[in-house]
Amino acid sequence: MSTTTMRWSDDDRKLGPFIYAPDKYKNLALVIGSGDEEYPGCRVRLSGFGHTFIAALPAIIKPWRNKIIASTWDAETVARLGRNWYYDTHEREYGFSLSEGFLRIFLGRQTNNSSTTQSWSYFLPWTQWRHVRHSIYGLNGEFFATESDQTSFLGTSDGRIAWNKWQAIVNSCPTRTFSFADFDGEKLTVKTRIEEREWRFGTGWFAWLSMFRKPRIQRSLNLEFSGETGRRKGSWKGGTIGHSIEMLPNELHESAFRRYCNDHEMTFKP
Repeated sequence: MSTTTMRWSDDDRKLGPFIYAPDKYKNLALVIGSGDEEYPGCRVRLSGFGHTFIAALPAIIKPWRNKIIASTWDAETVARLGRNWYYDTHEREYGFSLSEGFLRIFLGRQTNNSSTTQSWSYFLPWTQWRHVRHSIYGLNGEFFATESDQTSFLGTSDGRIAWNKWQAIVNSCPTRTFSFADFDGEKLTVKTRIEEREWRFGTGWFAWLSMFRKPRIQRSLNLEFSGETGRRKGSWKGGTIGHSIEMLPNELHESAFRRYCNDHEMTFKP
């Protein structure tokens, strides 16, 4: 098998049955797999220390195939193909990969369906960061409120009550409103709010590891636009009506949004 149908990145270097690609992610992997109809053939992949190597192999592993009776095909289609069935085909992979603390073990067919794929995965708790704080701040960057650790709104009535209380606090936080013109001249406004989130290292039994690493703290400016903005607005991809941007040290509402305008073809209107 040649590697002409195989691809790993936009920076592949091919030499016969081999592929080399520099890897910008911290991956560690050893995977042997068969190809499906899109990428036929068998190969082995080795990744580590910023590099990935792929080599074509003989067909020692076959793709997974399941014969499906096409009950919805009409008589004309069956006559044209000479059969009333087709194969549902997927790759088979065996091995492991580890990236950013996410371990995945490949045990067979890979269907991209959690109910049928044959793999096992786990976030290693001694490599993960846990979210511990979400705070909001006033007009001059002064502290306003912090979301309680109990504000989990998933699955319980108490959680929903806590979530609603937190949203009421957020809505009462002072905000700034600015006028601006979008790239096409449309006049819009934006409501801004300063937020801060904190993560600490280690989860579960390994939460104590945070004693040895500095927390990650990110201050951001939440933006709520009065209408759709950006080059994609009005298209099927759509623009944006709100998101957050990272704030620089000593920035407040206006200075951060002015910087955003400069970066996104917008005209700030004092």
